[in-house]
Order: sequence, then structure tokens, then C-alpha cells
Amino acid sequence: MKKYIIILFLSIINCQLVNAQIGKWKAYMAYYDVQQIQKAGDELFVMASNDLYQYNLNDQSIYTYDKTNGMSDNYITHIKWCPKAERLVAVYQNSNIDLVSIENDVINVSDLYTKVITGDKTVNHVTIYGQYAYLACGFGIVKLDVANSEISESYMLNQNILNIVINNDIIYAKTNQYVLYGSLKSNLIDPNNWKKTITYPSFDEDSTDYKNYIETVKKLNPGGPKYNHFFNMQMYHGKLYTVGGGWYQFANFRRPATVQILNEDKEWTIYQDDVKPAFASNYLDLNSIAIDPFNENHVMVASCSGVYEFLDGKFIKNYTEGNTSYFESAADNGDPEYVRTDGIIYDQEGNLYCLNSGSKTGIIKLSKDGIWSGFMDKALIDKPDHAMRVMKRSIMDSNGFLWFVNAHSDHPAFFCYDYQNDIIVRYDNFTNEDGINISNAWAECICEDIDGNIWVGTDKGPVYITNTEKADPSRGVIQYKVPRNDGTEYADYLLAGIDITSIVIDGAGRKWFGTNGNGAYLISADNNTQIQHFTTTNSPLLSDNIESIAINNKTGEVFFGTTAGLCSYMSDAIEPSEEMTDDNVYAYPNPVDLNNYNGLITIVGLTFNADIKITNAAGFLIAEGRSNGGLFTWDGKDKKGNRVASGVYNVITATKDGNKGTVCKIAIIK
Repeated sequence: MKKYIIILFLSIINCQLVNAQIGKWKAYMAYYDVQQIQKAGDELFVMASNDLYQYNLNDQSIYTYDKTNGMSDNYITHIKWCPKAERLVAVYQNSNIDLVSIENDVINVSDLYTKVITGDKTVNHVTIYGQYAYLACGFGIVKLDVANSEISESYMLNQNILNIVINNDIIYAKTNQYVLYGSLKSNLIDPNNWKKTITYPSFDEDSTDYKNYIETVKKLNPGGPKYNHFFNMQMYHGKLYTVGGGWYQFANFRRPATVQILNEDKEWTIYQDDVKPAFASNYLDLNSIAIDPFNENHVMVASCSGVYEFLDGKFIKNYTEGNTSYFESAADNGDPEYVRTDGIIYDQEGNLYCLNSGSKTGIIKLSKDGIWSGFMDKALIDKPDHAMRVMKRSIMDSNGFLWFVNAHSDHPAFFCYDYQNDIIVRYDNFTNEDGINISNAWAECICEDIDGNIWVGTDKGPVYITNTEKADPSRGVIQYKVPRNDGTEYADYLLAGIDITSIVIDGAGRKWFGTNGNGAYLISADNNTQIQHFTTTNSPLLSDNIESIAINNKTGEVFFGTTAGLCSYMSDAIEPSEEMTDDNVYAYPNPVDLNNYNGLITIVGLTFNADIKITNAAGFLIAEGRSNGGLFTWDGKDKKGNRVASGVYNVITATKDGNKGTVCKIAIIK
């Protein structure tokens, strides 16, 4: 009976993993705030939280649009249905335009977005007239032929056109001071054919569709988070815990405070957010989150107004200056909006630590027994008696030490805190192994790799220190040298000059680097190979500005918290198994119908760097390689690149030390 239960369990997992194919992108967009509704026959197009979805009034189906399934950009500002062309005009904040049919087909018209002009291209309003959409822009008007998916004309009026109305072939354009008009039958490209008028039709927006269907739309649940803000994220027991606030050395982001959790079934839980801070005027800028190791429903969140406690998604208390010892505002006037806590984290025993920048107590602790205490040391001091001003991004390393950075240009540094003995070490020597000072580098994030090296992301690229260098902060940092392999002995510093905002390690020991303006990089475990570089131009990545990265190492899904929202990429690495057994090593999809499937065949349940050989029934070697963490992929081809014939193929495994593993079989149908 136990064997059949295991087989059933693996079958369920198998189905889930087949749906999560390697290389697949997914966006998790917010659809909370309904802004515009356009009716198109039996369909409703809804712009919500500057994203788009479609609702069928007959069968109640919902289809969400995003950059991973056809849309060209992010942050929609206007939608208008064109009945004549049977397409929706969707205009983005950056003036890019998509035309969407009710069959979910998307055509991009990028001419306005890409055209270089001296005027402001911002689109303020869209008016439909026949098969055309007239766009009120900061420089004038654009006439878009929706039926033929092209811009017909542009009227350079050198005026900020706020609104457009058309009546009896007369177009009226509203500016800040007056109204212009012209006949559609005249040459409107010539500015002389535009005149001022004091009589004109109403510019009031037709909100009929919104009024008729807003109550219907309010009841819909297209899924997704409440906000597209993901400043900090972490995986815990298969769930993605996120907070969306943020701050930097000069100011707070002033984003709505939100805790948003994505579970394994891709459903969102939004924590209570009608919270009144103890002393601050608004509930804003949550920046880091800690999950109680003894109760995952008990969560502590750091913010720019102290620490907030939640239980089962409900707000419990705001700990801050004025009601809790050791907390202090970083502002000279004691402004409660600047009790800058960050880097909140639990140790394995259930003690909580958080950083309080600019205060007289740099590190605050809440013991598992509920007692508050504080720690201060000269290594933490910035201005007299006050701690560094931008302390953030705490991690616990494999030795149980607490690491964090100070992301301030005046005193860039990173720190190691031995909280068992109240000893702290400050690393502020950013001179590399060649004696070169990495000038003006500021530390933004910190991470430990599988070899115990500590990596720090700076605005000049990644640097690291090894285990042996941890004891001597005067030795500086290392910039890894990547050999050029061009016949010379030259090498280049890894990602030199790239502003690194986040670093995470996947199941294969590879490094994912998030950047400010350069997208995301995947670098091999030995640092010598750039495996991926995702940007908005070569992938569905939502933005090249990445604030956080988290990895589900059980599935390989890599989450990118960008300034445009959350998206993910299904990578080809998962965490390794401790051992390979008949129960945990299997392939998917299996059987494989090569007539209908062109993707990769994936073997999971492997140990780290396991040796994989695929043979046919006669024992001839077809393919071989090493696992990425606990995963290996096969393209269904032999060593010559030919698709294999129908039959049963053996997957033979061995540990990296050469010890025999296990065998699973893959059935190929052709």
C-alpha cells in the first residue's frame, strides 16, 4: 500500500513539474485597483492597478495580460475599445502602444515610444473616432490607425494637449489655457489650420461602461498581489514572503505598506493593511520580513517607522520609539517616520534581531522569552554615538553569524556580528587583491555561497571575502577574475561596474545577481561562465531594475522583484537530494511523445554534481553530464544531435565521488 501511495504522490508532483517547464516565464501582476472598464461585445477589458485583464460576461472566464504572454510593456495608463477595428488600444506610461483583440492577440505599435522628439510624448487621453484613435500628448496629437496598426499622422502643436473630443468631423483639443479646433477634412499637420475657440462640446469622459459594470468587476478575482512592490523577498517552506516598501540613504520610498505571501498553489495572502502606526502618520515602507521558526504564521516586519508584529495575517503591535526601549528615530527632530529598522531576522533558537540605523542602539534583539535588549559598538558608529545610517539586508551564515551592509556613500561597509559573544567586525576596506581601491563603492546586499565565501553587491560590481579572510578585515576584498580564454593571460573582473542590488545562490551553487538598470545575471558556481543575462529587451523580465530575488530551490523557480512588479523564471537547477533512491529519482514528462513535445526531459532527485548517463536498451551511451544541484535535463537527442528513436532509455546515476546511485527509465514515443 505504501508503494502505491508514493507512486501516486510522485505522479501528482510529476504533473505539477510538467506544467512548470524549464525556461518558462510567469508574471504575478496586481489587479486590485479598478481604474477603467471598456465593453467589447460580451467581453469586458479591465485596467486595474495599471495592468489588464479580460472578463467574459457569458462564461465568467478571466484572461490576464502581461509581458510574459504577449504584452509589450508594463504600466498601462489608458485603454479604449475601437468598435470599428475590433481592437482595444492600450497605452503605456512610456507611450508604447499595444492593440488587443478579444481573441487575446496583441499587436505592438511602438513608433511613438521609439521616436526621438524634443517634446513630451506622455499620452494624456485617448479618443476613438471611426477606425482611428486620437492621442492627446504633451507635444500635440497622434492619429493612430487602429485597423491597420500604424500611426497615420502627428500634429506638432507645441502644446500640452490634455483632452480631445470630436464632433461632426471637427476635432477639439484642450490645453491648459484654451481650446484649439480644426476640421478632420483639412490638413491638420499644418499648425495654421488649428484655431482657438471659446465654444466647444463637453470634454467629460464617457464613463458608461465603468458605471454599468463596476459592481460586477468588484466581485471578480483575477488573482495576483495587491501591489506591484517587492522590495524584499524570501522563500520559507515553499511560500514566498514579500514586503514592498523601501528606503535609501536620502529618503523613504513612501510606498503603501504591504505583506504579500504567495503559496505553493500560486494563491496570494494579503496581511491586514488597515494598520495605524503607534506614532507615525501613515503605514508605509515595510522593508524586510522575518518568519518565526516555531510558528510560520507569526511574522515580524521591519519598516521606516519601527517593527510590526503579525499573527495569522492580523496586526498585533507596532514596536517603535515611544513605546519600546532601544528604538530611536534617525531624524534630528525625532520624526517617527524615520525609525529606520531593517534587516529583521530570526536565529534558529527563535531570537529576533533587527537593525536600527542612525540610533544610539544599532542592533536590537527580542529574545525568545520576549525580552528586548540592544547592542552597540564603536564599529557601528557613524556620527557621534549614533549607528550607521543605512544598515540593511541581514543574513545568517552557515556558522550562525549575522551579516549585514551599510548602504551609505559616506561609510560603505559590511559587518559580521557574533551575537553569542557580542563581537562585531567591520569590513570597510574595498581594496581588491591587485591593490586597486574600488572607489565610491557602496554596499547594497550580502550573501554566502556554498563554499562559505561572503559576497557583497556594490554599485561597482560584486566583491567577496573567503573563509580565511573573515578574521582580518584589513585585507580588503576580492574581485573575481574571469579568464578571457582568447590565447592571452588576460582576465576581467566579474561584472565590473555593474550596480548589484541582490545576490542569491541556487541549488547548483550558481549565483543570481540582480542589478540596477542591467537586469539579472546567472553566473556559474566557479564564477567563470555567464550562463544567462536577462533584460527587458531579450526576455519577458518586467524591468531591468531589480530590487530583490528569491529562489524556490524545490522547484527551481526564480522570482524577480522588479520596480515594475513580480515575475519568475523556471531555471534548470534545484536543491540536491541527500541520497538517490528509487523513490525520489524520476523523470518528467514520462512517457515522452516527441511528436507533441519539444521541450526538455528533466530528471530530479539527484545528489549534488551527480554523474548522469543515459543509455538505450542495448546499453549504448546516448547522453551524459552532471546535475545542476538535484536536477539534470536531456533534450531527447543523442551525442550527434539527432532525436532518439522510440524505446525505453535508462538513466544511470552515480554520486560525484563515483558511488553507484540508482536507475530510472524514460519511455520515448515517436
